Amino acid sequence: MITLLSGGTGTPKLIQGIRQVLHDNEITVIVNTAEDMWVSGNHLSPDIDTVLYLFAGILNTETWWGIRGDSFETNRYLERIGIPESIAIGDRDRAIHIARGELLREGKNLTEATRAIASSLGVEATVLPMCDTPITTYVATENGPMHFQEYWVKHRGNVEISGVIRKFETPPVATEAVINAIRESDCVIIGPSNPVTSIGPILECSGVREALRETFTIAISPFLGSRPVSGPAAALMQAWGRSPDSKGTRDVYGDIINVFVQDTRDTIEVPGSLRLDTMMTGVKQSESLAWDILSIVRGRR
Repeated sequence: MITLLSGGTGTPKLIQGIRQVLHDNEITVIVNTAEDMWVSGNHLSPDIDTVLYLFAGILNTETWWGIRGDSFETNRYLERIGIPESIAIGDRDRAIHIARGELLREGKNLTEATRAIASSLGVEATVLPMCDTPITTYVATENGPMHFQEYWVKHRGNVEISGVIRKFETPPVATEAVINAIRESDCVIIGPSNPVTSIGPILECSGVREALRETFTIAISPFLGSRPVSGPAAALMQAWGRSPDSKGTRDVYGDIINVFVQDTRDTIEVPGSLRLDTMMTGVKQSESLAWDILSIVRGRR
């Protein structure tokens, strides 16, 4: 079994390739939930939904969020009647948010709700939220803390930030399912997701780093030089007090990593790293990287 730590864009592209090599039931994905929020009374869990929709074969892979071919009638009508939403939510996507909200209100935890939705979508992989208690990533701005979704979706990252803040009532603790998945895996792959907002929250869950130190772990850098392949990782790394590059990423992960992968075109030198082509511009490129990564795992057996 292979387990991946995932956010909503970089790692799902790798998962797309891994699915060409392994059966879905051989794949477990531990997903960031620090970008979750309630919108119009419904529970949005963007990274979980991206992973679920990918396995269900309905993900919009042009945007890497939402459902392919979705309509936005409810979102538009809410704006027309004077109750605009900060995020454009499709109608079928909203149905999933409604279902999750209802399950949570019934007393299910997020792991149980995710399992129920995965089953209804015919997902055979195991998709696990990193924890069952709320935790939210905010960025520090001159006007006070701003939810990461507002910063990135509404403002497209065009806001000066000076720090990264996690807010929670209860310190996040990894679920038993998460810890077991890590310990029972042949390998854990930390995909090329944002180290600050996608992978960082998972690693901050109590028990995760300890479990990873006992498991063969590969991490893939999301940077080319001082620029991320996608998203606002550079600004966030700087706000986090880290260098916005592969070296900073390697430093964030520390002693939990056995193999660190950089792109062949990356100009930053990280001693001991493995160089591979990590530019997943399509399914074939994702599959090629998946074969390269999984050959490392099989070579250990």
